[in-house]
Amino acid sequence: MEGKGKVNGVAAMAACYQGFDPAAYLQYNYTPPRADFERKDSIVPWKLACLHRAFTEGDVRGELLVDIGSGPTLYQVLSGCEVFNKVLLTDFLEVNRQELRGWLEDEGGCNLDWTPYLQHVCKLEGRRPSAWTEKAAKLRQVITDIVPVDVHRPQPLALDTLPSEGADCLVSCFCLESVSPDLAAFTRALGHIGRLLRTGGHLLLIGALGESYYFGGPGVRIPVVPLNEAQVCASLKESGYTLIRLEVYTLPQDMRVGVDDVSGVFFVKAIKE
Repeated sequence: MEGKGKVNGVAAMAACYQGFDPAAYLQYNYTPPRADFERKDSIVPWKLACLHRAFTEGDVRGELLVDIGSGPTLYQVLSGCEVFNKVLLTDFLEVNRQELRGWLEDEGGCNLDWTPYLQHVCKLEGRRPSAWTEKAAKLRQVITDIVPVDVHRPQPLALDTLPSEGADCLVSCFCLESVSPDLAAFTRALGHIGRLLRTGGHLLLIGALGESYYFGGPGVRIPVVPLNEAQVCASLKESGYTLIRLEVYTLPQDMRVGVDDVSGVFFVKAIKE
């Protein structure tokens, strides 16, 4: 019966996502105040700074970077595209993959202008903001594909998607806790994605702390596993990762805009044992 319960819980989560609206989600989370590049305490600049630091410390390198559960967003690979020759984007939902393809094909129709993000990361890299066009071109050049993923499967990607040795680095932001029915499923998902990573490869993980739900669209309330720092660390250890660094951001009151009940965000840099 336990196995059936696992399946039912995962199926119920998948059903929640059928109403997911990329345009609404981007509006809720990736515009001011959460994406205010003039504020040092805004959540998006904090995430971009964590990723920039991780990708420029010199130990995260290789040929292939895989983003697990990209959603309709690109910010999480803006620093990594300078380090890796190939970037693979993945998501469970076709509507999100379609949103990403819209940007990749550069034919307009995207639900968010990523220019301020590109400009901000250029500044983090010590480049002039006007270099954003070069960065956009570089990102389009290194993205090899946008493919389906299911982190609840022991093999989350289709066979032969990755080289036999696995990816050199995984990045995953607000995915695993948002698609898992409970902490055990979150931990199993961490183990599943670890099978995509070569031994000694890095995991860069961003996720919500203390969050029990978020809105994936008007009236689309999606349950989340409410995590604390100790649970994140324990799940990583159980799943075969060695923690290098854990950083925590606490949301200012005016960042709590009614689209979720998140209290903080964690950033993890870890290595696969």
